[in-house]
Amino acid sequence: MNVAVREFFASEPGYVLLLFVLFVVPRFLQRYRLPTAITSFALGAVASLGFTLYTYDATLKLLSTFGIVALFLFAGLEVDTDALKRGAKIITQHLAIRLAMLTMGTVGVAWWLGLGTRPAALVTLALITPSAGFILDSLGRLGLEPEEQFWVKSKVIATEILALSVLFVALQSSSVSRLVLASFALAAIIGILPWAFRVFAQRVAPYAPKSEFAFLIMMALLCAYATRLLGVYYLVGAFIVGLAARRFRDQLPAVASEQMLHAIEVFASFFAPFYFFAAGTSLHRDDFSLYSLALGMVFLAIAVPLRLLSVTGHRGLVLKEDQKRSVRIAAPMLPTLVFTLVIADILRERFDLSNEIFGALIIYTVCTTLIPGFLFGSPPPRYDSPELPPRPGGNEMVPPPLAD
Repeated sequence: MNVAVREFFASEPGYVLLLFVLFVVPRFLQRYRLPTAITSFALGAVASLGFTLYTYDATLKLLSTFGIVALFLFAGLEVDTDALKRGAKIITQHLAIRLAMLTMGTVGVAWWLGLGTRPAALVTLALITPSAGFILDSLGRLGLEPEEQFWVKSKVIATEILALSVLFVALQSSSVSRLVLASFALAAIIGILPWAFRVFAQRVAPYAPKSEFAFLIMMALLCAYATRLLGVYYLVGAFIVGLAARRFRDQLPAVASEQMLHAIEVFASFFAPFYFFAAGTSLHRDDFSLYSLALGMVFLAIAVPLRLLSVTGHRGLVLKEDQKRSVRIAAPMLPTLVFTLVIADILRERFDLSNEIFGALIIYTVCTTLIPGFLFGSPPPRYDSPELPPRPGGNEMVPPPLAD
């Protein structure tokens, strides 16, 4: 492409145009039940593969970091431990099933694709882990009942906590000493957070009104960069800060209030498109071939039915729930977009994953992310419509009565 055109897109007018494209085009295409994240990702792929734009853009990289941090901070803030405890029996069984799937999947992927244990475990995580932040953000548009929303919300959050733990161990287990040192470093980060929140609540917040939002974002970014240096990417640190903020609701109510959650959601909705767009620009033409397409279809044919069956079969056996209702809980848990994109990037960067497997993971995650919208979603209302899609369940998860 002409050098002058590239310079234009790297200039201030170019970024203004990018803002317009990312904030208008994806929302316009929602009428066709296309998630805005998928559209932003596709726009990034077109910019990179078709026009070689924004492939190594430092500004876009910074904005995309804000996006991934905000998504996982939002997911951490959504964790309601009291609600998870009230549904502990079902959720614990669900996690045990996921661990069994992860174990069998790791063995199968290692044998089938000829990968080592650690990259095979990461590929399996990419195939079975729902993206909590993305799912929670889109849950209100699927027309689910409150009880169904509770189960989807609690299960995807619990599964993501488990997946982040496995991700940490998988990335740091190259040696025992590395795992021990990384565990101490992560424990230090977790130990410092309560002190930081307490100091802010006692020494800063009383004299700096409405500074809670800035403090929360700053802590999320600092911890995200700290865990990035540990080799476990930004998402772990941001998620931990969200969890810590929930613990300090009594001492610092504003950091985990409904108003703060909405503010973080708005922040994420502004910066998340940059993350998905940047992820699209990381794609290469060599990532997509007939083999990648075939492998992606095999991933879909195996993983999607197993994931659906693991939820519907478990709920039918334990709760005596009819299959139709169980599907309404299982299907919204299918999207893996953010988690798969992050893990695919880690696999390429640290384990030299082949282009074919990388491309297959991209095809898989795009397809799984599209499924719930076409099954349950309806086009968003027009601007002049009196009804707007409700936010899914606020900051609290109200669980249904559980069967004995």
